[in-house]
Amino acid sequence: MFNFESLLFLIIAGAAFTYAGIQLKNLFLLAKAHQGTEKRCDRLGERITLTVLNVLGQKAVLQKKWIGILHATIFWGFLLITIGTLEQFLSTLIPGVSFEFLGKTFYSGLLWTQDLFTVLVFLAVLGGAYRRLIVKPAYVTLNKDANFILLFTGLLMISILLMNAFHIMGAHPWYENSLPFSASLSEGLLFLNLDPHTALLLGKTFKWVHMLIVLGFGMYIPSSKHLHVLAAGPNTFFQTIGRSKGMKPIDFEDETLEQYGTAKVTDLSWKDALDYYSCTECGRCQEVCPAWNTEKPLSPKKLISDLKYNLFRNKEAVLKKDYEAVSDVIDHELTSDVIWSCTSCRACEIACPVFIEHTDKIYDIRRDLVMMKSEFPSEVQTVFKNMETNATPWAFSADDRDAWCEDLPVKKMNEVSSPEELDYLLWVGCAGAYDDRNKKVLRSFTRILNKADVKFAILGKEEQCTGDPARRIGNEYLFQTLATANVETLNRYSVKKVVTACPHCFNTLKNEYGDFGGNYEVIHHTQLMADLIQSGKIKPSQSLEQKITYHDSCYLGRWNDEYSAPRKVLESVAKKPVEMKAHHDQSMCCGAGGGRMWMEETLGKRINVTRTEQALETGASVVASGCPFCMTMISDGLKTKDHQDTVLVKDLAEILDDSLTD
Repeated sequence: MFNFESLLFLIIAGAAFTYAGIQLKNLFLLAKAHQGTEKRCDRLGERITLTVLNVLGQKAVLQKKWIGILHATIFWGFLLITIGTLEQFLSTLIPGVSFEFLGKTFYSGLLWTQDLFTVLVFLAVLGGAYRRLIVKPAYVTLNKDANFILLFTGLLMISILLMNAFHIMGAHPWYENSLPFSASLSEGLLFLNLDPHTALLLGKTFKWVHMLIVLGFGMYIPSSKHLHVLAAGPNTFFQTIGRSKGMKPIDFEDETLEQYGTAKVTDLSWKDALDYYSCTECGRCQEVCPAWNTEKPLSPKKLISDLKYNLFRNKEAVLKKDYEAVSDVIDHELTSDVIWSCTSCRACEIACPVFIEHTDKIYDIRRDLVMMKSEFPSEVQTVFKNMETNATPWAFSADDRDAWCEDLPVKKMNEVSSPEELDYLLWVGCAGAYDDRNKKVLRSFTRILNKADVKFAILGKEEQCTGDPARRIGNEYLFQTLATANVETLNRYSVKKVVTACPHCFNTLKNEYGDFGGNYEVIHHTQLMADLIQSGKIKPSQSLEQKITYHDSCYLGRWNDEYSAPRKVLESVAKKPVEMKAHHDQSMCCGAGGGRMWMEETLGKRINVTRTEQALETGASVVASGCPFCMTMISDGLKTKDHQDTVLVKDLAEILDDSLTD
């Protein structure tokens, strides 16, 4: 039956849930007001599996072992303790109600597990406080919000233990076997000499403390960084499945579009809003960001929080759909220097335990800066002009695009009578065609193909830049112009399979040309070389004596999840391959991605120098690469460190070519 206590709790809980409900409704409306579109309900089975593994299983969180264990303990503990909280709510509303009807054995086991995790969560809170207040990792922000949550989580666990301990002292001695830790605490409190009535009263008091803290949490979470408690699950479900992904195209034929790119936070999509609702501000993204680690103004963590707080500052205007009154995303906090510092390496996205996608937001803001405002680094203007007039970022003539192979037996597509004669179209790329150092890479690769009797041809003068630099910098229109022309050429020749030695071309052709009618099987040259070695079509006959290390390209590795093929090639010829301290998906970017290849690096330390220092730490005399941009950046880094005469940078095609006998 209802009593005064029931009525009081009903009023307090009703007010708390109403307040939290209004906040959550506003958050939903704010996300819904975002004008960008997203469709992410495909592959439902995979989405459900990923959500179970990463939410219930805490798989992504546990990538960082010790802090992951602390977080997972708190998460799993709260799931179990919430069952007890629900029981407390029900027993307060309807006196006498409990979950004992489930059976004494089951109920006893449930209580035992809850008691264990109450202690474990408290210990995890102490561990988190020690890390945050004593260890103080550089990537962890010391804010009051996080400290407040830790404090109240600890108090919540204490209130539960005291509630149970006083109940044991007052009325429920059989709980001693079901609540061993609370029972031990009750023994420690015997010195108080409490009579059963007083003990029960104290038990009820701490029960109320427990419930009020929980209700307070519910009211506080929607406006705090711990909104991720509610948003991370959906964000995990709606993540981009798999590593490979392309940028979203703009429909320039849509005459209703008045804005290209993101000027205001509402130009982003509901998934972007869910991203910044989900951010835990854990700092894992910042810890691995090459820009942040070389003293650039970009912190991926701060980027997401700045977008969130921009949305909250403009809450009233957004809810009224008065988009003109919404302030721009570029302001005194989120400056254009932040946006231009990104190398698009995706280290932040791989590190994020809640699957936030940072690069898409940066790309979209760049589109606004370039196409709507014409605000971009001055040196980029020359790059755009070259791409418009010469179809390459460099000031070279298209007539010279196939000069690199004039003395080699390389066919052009217009010399091939039927595409069925070919195994692959070799996409040369601008670096392979024009950069003197990378011409040698293409020459080595063509020799390997000829030795393996692989039938291939090139487009020659008909090939144009894929448009990757223009797109990453923000000039989507120029990208689409180049992409459309290339797709038309490739389709005219009925191309089915493409191989390229440039990871940037590889990524664009594989993941982005499909939006423009270009659907091809695209492989990287290291993948093809690995297959040729495995099939026995080429047989490396020499072993490199030098110590050699491999630098992972971001657009081959983190963008397309290819780490094994380059290493298979390397291991077939090298006796002493060694890894840098940052390798595979933890590898550090060379600094050239995201269009940074063509921008001056004026802030902080040069990224390529830092990566070069990591290579030098291995003691290797050869740095292997599978990317023309990486090769250029590491070579420049070696010159800066005055090691250009003692350490070589070689593409894997050159290394393999040197190991083959005629």
